[in-house]
Amino acid sequence: MKNILLILITSLLFVSCSNQTEISKYFNCNATTFNNLEEVKDVKNLFSLEIPNTWKTNLYYDDLQSSIYTADTTKQLTETLLLDVTFINKNINFDTSFKLEREQEDLSKNLIKIKSEETTFLEKPSYYTVSKGKKRKFEYQVCHLFIKINDQNFILAKAEVYGDSLVNKRLCDALALMKKIKNIQQND
Repeated sequence: MKNILLILITSLLFVSCSNQTEISKYFNCNATTFNNLEEVKDVKNLFSLEIPNTWKTNLYYDDLQSSIYTADTTKQLTETLLLDVTFINKNINFDTSFKLEREQEDLSKNLIKIKSEETTFLEKPSYYTVSKGKKRKFEYQVCHLFIKINDQNFILAKAEVYGDSLVNKRLCDALALMKKIKNIQQND
């Protein structure tokens, strides 16, 4: 009986580790679970995101994009994460020009790039950057994740964490929520 239990636990650990994304591996993430999740759809009904129902959420849209912006406002800024997921109606290619634009944008915001890499996320071609900097009096890190949905659309998921406490844990929490993005637009 003990051997069967040991095999089962080992198998579950192997499967959960093998489902880890490259970004999660970079942050050395452990499995993250949230309680009381609710599905929030963007205004244009293009995508949805599961987030804790106690978080404050704002929706935004214009002709080119639709966003869900959320955070746990019951915590101090240096203990929470800010998550902004935006569906953008524009083509994206992860070429040299795109990567140079990303670096220039970081420099314009006084951010230092820590890591950037092409990867796969939600079974789609993706590119992520992790940068750090200072905003007002706070140190912060930001992870931008660009997910190419098709030739006309992409999703930009951005997570920001302020302060220096549990930075990787909070970024891992953000990645766990990003994995819950569902593309519900019909023009795939």
